[in-house]
Amino acid sequence: MAAEEGAEGTRAELPGGGDPPRPPAGGGRKSYICSECGRTFNKYSNLKQHLRVHSGEKPFGCRVCGKDFNLLSNLRRHERTHTGERPFDCPTCHKGFSELSSLRRHQRTHTGERPFACPFCAKAFSRSCMLVIHQRTHTGEKPFRCGACEKRFSDPSSLRSHQRSHTGERPFRCPDCPKEFRYSSSLLQHQRGHRGERLYPCPLCAKAFAKSSTLAQHRSTHSLERPHKCPVCGRGFARASVLGRHQRVHAAWKGPRTCADCGGQFRNSEGFHGHQCAPQDTKTPVLT
Repeated sequence: MAAEEGAEGTRAELPGGGDPPRPPAGGGRKSYICSECGRTFNKYSNLKQHLRVHSGEKPFGCRVCGKDFNLLSNLRRHERTHTGERPFDCPTCHKGFSELSSLRRHQRTHTGERPFACPFCAKAFSRSCMLVIHQRTHTGEKPFRCGACEKRFSDPSSLRSHQRSHTGERPFRCPDCPKEFRYSSSLLQHQRGHRGERLYPCPLCAKAFAKSSTLAQHRSTHSLERPHKCPVCGRGFARASVLGRHQRVHAAWKGPRTCADCGGQFRNSEGFHGHQCAPQDTKTPVLT
């Protein structure tokens, strides 16, 4: 790549043969403008590196795996994946990192710094990529599409998790038993069962649970709410699983039946389970 310095600025030959515009005359600070995209640089060396984005030139090759890079700094960073070198140490916990940017992100876990603020709400994030994903909850943008079912997602990790529902892949294996899981969160919950951890205590009694979903089911036993209604007799239940067991009573019906409390006879399950008699109580009528 040829460079030509004149009184007014610097010209650099582009991959397509064009030259960037000269900086204005007047003895001011020189600028180097890319004629491909208009980006401006203060140093010719920076422009020269940038031009590789347009030309696709990758002059720096890894001697271990042969992968090529457009910048020497990118090659040096890549080489650490082979050597395992982690030259950047956290002064707080002494954890090592292969890149300075990774160390800076990690240090925010100690300082609590969240420099990336959402312009739509009060939330702030420690990493810019997390802010980008969060903002899609406001904009509704879902740029990641599943090729199997056309469902769309706001971030690539959600797409990858969803795709396992099509492939059946279960990459998260329990080290203590043969079970495998589709999601890492499911594996973590499962491992608490091996360790006896119960991180979700009930605020209304002394019980504790390994899963938040199990706690939610349990809390319904303290409530009078019975949201799961039987379509046959109208009886309500706190849990869907209990409703399912109850419905098997209707499915196994072989009438007619006689109520042991009042002696009434019923030809169908709806009438038998829905009737009221003396003495009235909350128990299911006894089959005879």
